[in-house]
Amino acid sequence: DFVHQFKGRCYFTNGTERVRHVTRYIYNREEYARFDSDWDEYRAVTPLGRRSAEYWNSQEDILEQTRAEVDRVCRHNYRVYAPFTWQ
Repeated sequence: DFVHQFKGRCYFTNGTERVRHVTRYIYNREEYARFDSDWDEYRAVTPLGRRSAEYWNSQEDILEQTRAEVDRVCRHNYRVYAPFTWQ
């Protein structure tokens, strides 16, 4: 058996003035690749992730979709959940 997962996180500074989106790709508890909106690209974390990061960075449609997650996921969820959080 093996576990392949990804974890997406949104980091907010001053409301939605500054939003950072990070997606981590993990295989058997070892992170192998990551997208960070501050870098605006995928990067390998281990040698296992090198081919994946190179491929994802070469596909403009994948990059556009991932870059859009800052607005589509992070800012959207902030607006939905902000009324229920302590500020």
